[in-house]
Amino acid sequence: MDLETRAIHVGQDPEPTTGAVVVPIFQTSTFAQPRVGEHLGYEYARTGNPTRTALEEVLASLEGADRAVCFASGLAAEDAIFRLLSPGDHVIMANDVYGGTWRQIDRVHRRWGIDVTAVDLADLDATAAAVRPETRLLWAETPSNPLLKILDLTALAELAHGHGARVVADNTFATPYLQQPLELGADLVVHSTTKYLGGHSDVVGGAVCTDAETAEELAFLQNAVGAVPGPFDAWLTLRGIKTLGVRMDRHCANAQRIAEALVDHPQVVEVAYPGLATHPGHELAAGQMRGFGGMVSLRVAGGIDAAKTVAERTELFFLAESLGGVESLIEHPGIMTHASVAGTDLEVPDDLLRLSVGIESADDLLDDLLQALG
Repeated sequence: MDLETRAIHVGQDPEPTTGAVVVPIFQTSTFAQPRVGEHLGYEYARTGNPTRTALEEVLASLEGADRAVCFASGLAAEDAIFRLLSPGDHVIMANDVYGGTWRQIDRVHRRWGIDVTAVDLADLDATAAAVRPETRLLWAETPSNPLLKILDLTALAELAHGHGARVVADNTFATPYLQQPLELGADLVVHSTTKYLGGHSDVVGGAVCTDAETAEELAFLQNAVGAVPGPFDAWLTLRGIKTLGVRMDRHCANAQRIAEALVDHPQVVEVAYPGLATHPGHELAAGQMRGFGGMVSLRVAGGIDAAKTVAERTELFFLAESLGGVESLIEHPGIMTHASVAGTDLEVPDDLLRLSVGIESADDLLDDLLQALG
């Protein structure tokens, strides 16, 4: 079956008792057992819940993974991956990642003996030079947040595997509809399901899709640490996934239109969007992605004050953190989502704005941006 069909059907057969065509919200904390030590597949909702199981099954199918393991947030999913490491292990991380990802490994996991090096993963020579005997993970975001760099996942996987390391690909921006990191050589795919997979800005969640053995370790951590999504959160994400394909087509079309329109605007210094032929990763993105995504970044003439003014003048683009919902959002990464990397080598330009282009009329969105740019 094609991905669009699997998004609606995998793990989501009609409920056998009533024939309901939508997976029920199993809003229960525990499950009755017929005999001591024997249960009907579920015993306690932290360990497992049928609504969560349906979500994990469809996510695994969409990413081509043996299994998916869901968590209460994207950062909880990332935390579980880092907990697979041991003191003394080393991680190579892209130097353009979500600020919360860097904050977590730098300020939480370093305390427990995990070391990390930030590298421009688009530079394969620099990446190879950063590898150590104790390197265990290579952490890639592509497209990256917020500069929208495109990374060669196949080349990075070959490099990492040659040194006994694994590749983690954050596929949040692309989604499995646009990109299949496991097919390109990645070992683990991580998602903030809050974003495009949920798609409606009404739920927070995360997931890791990987091989059966690694997923078993992650499922142990899921239960032992307890950062699990509730059944209603899982249900909302399932609902969002059903329309992933049609939404992503519209996100991509709108983003392409806006990026092309802003390139020559006198108040715009630079536009970052992989769909532009001038983007340094355009050809690579065209080869490993189905479309170029719904995220656009731009640098505004006049520096930080001008950028803040533009962000505060939009009307259809809500000034808010997060991304991937049906509504358009604008934010200033340096002050908002990436404040945690200010003053480091990962600091983002202070004249940068990030757009999450929604599925509204492209004409209306473009008019809104043009009036905000003045």
